[in-house]
Amino acid sequence: MAHQTATSLEQLAYRLFELIDAMDVAGMTAMMTDDVQGVDELSRGWLRGHAAVEDYFERMRGLIDGLRSQLRDVRGSEWGDAAVVTCVVDQTYMLDGRHQRITAPTSMTFRREHGEWKLALLHSVPI
Repeated sequence: MAHQTATSLEQLAYRLFELIDAMDVAGMTAMMTDDVQGVDELSRGWLRGHAAVEDYFERMRGLIDGLRSQLRDVRGSEWGDAAVVTCVVDQTYMLDGRHQRITAPTSMTFRREHGEWKLALLHSVPI
């Protein structure tokens, strides 16, 4: 995943999606708060908490092959111990032997914990 010079927040977004592409569940969840929330694209519902997000990505690891994400229009802003990164994610992958391509406006909310940015919300819904 190639990207231009980015702020540290934007670099976190690129890093998160590198880990997602690699289906490195331990790596991506290490970047998250204990009370992280995210969207479950399959059920169209919410994932709430570290365990739910871990379980979701573990299940996805068995279903998806060749995941590749490209981030564009990446912007980060911070306010004290809170921050948001917005972008558009273009993804391609194989699901049940069928090629998939999605475009998803995405927002990531980060919270600073013990001096380190942690992902508190990942909201990415394909259009």
